[in-house]
Order: sequence, then C-alpha cells, then structure tokens
Amino acid sequence: MPQESGIRIWLILMKAARSIERNAYTSISGIDIGLSDFGVLELLLHKGPQPVNLIGRKIFLASGSITAAVDRLEARKLVKRTVDSEDLRSRIVHLTPAGRKLIEQAFAKHTQDMEETMSVLRPREREELVRLLKKVGMWAAARAESEATAQTSPRL
Repeated sequence: MPQESGIRIWLILMKAARSIERNAYTSISGIDIGLSDFGVLELLLHKGPQPVNLIGRKIFLASGSITAAVDRLEARKLVKRTVDSEDLRSRIVHLTPAGRKLIEQAFAKHTQDMEETMSVLRPREREELVRLLKKVGMWAAARAESEATAQTSPRL
C-alpha cells in the first residue's frame, strides 16, 4: 500500500474539520450565537471568570475579535466585565445567571450532538484518532515555532 502524502493528509484533515465544524455550528444555531461567542461562554462555564486577553488566547481569537465577542455577549446580558483587583488595566469576564443558564443548556445539547457526530468511531478508534491528532499537532506547532524563530533571528 503506497504511503499517503502529506498534502493528501492535510486536505482530508481540513475537509473533515470543516464538516465537523458545520455540525458544531448547527448544534448551537438554535441559541442564536456564533462559534466564537459559544467558545467564550463554554470557557467561562468550565474555567470560571477569566481575563479578556486570556480568553482570546485559549479559544484562539485575536484581540479585536475577543473584544467584539465579549461586547456582543455583554449586550445580551450573558456576561459582565469587572475590573481585575490585581491589575486595574485588566478586565475579568464573568457569566451572568442568564449566561450560565443558556450555556449549561446549550452545552448539554452540543455534547449530545458532537457524540452523535463522532458515533461513527468505535472507542479505540477515538483514542487512536486523539493520539494521532495530538502527535501531528504538537509536531506541527514545534516546527512552526522553530521556523518563526529562525526567520526572526539575526543573521551572522
């Protein structure tokens, strides 16, 4: 059996990720928020109040995007911002009771929907997929970091 090329693996991974993301978006579409806003609420549900800048890093949103997401959620009274007592320049984002209720219900449905999406995989296949995705993800991240460092290092 011929070895699969790196480009073919990347294309298959990208197409699979897009299809899974479409399922995820459909799963949360009933609560009338996007994936970014859902990510903010989900992070706050599971990790508690967080600084705005840390939320952006954890859910992979740029500074402007995370500010816009928090603004949208605050306008809907799903989150509130408070001043960080340790750093007055920083803002901490908290779930409001309405936000907690919404994300608890939405996350329960989302969990069920994602289980259904992944039901094609047997338990051992899931474990193997997670192991392989972590392996390639960590390698790709290290490689990208190494290349970025090489590009910014002064030349002798």
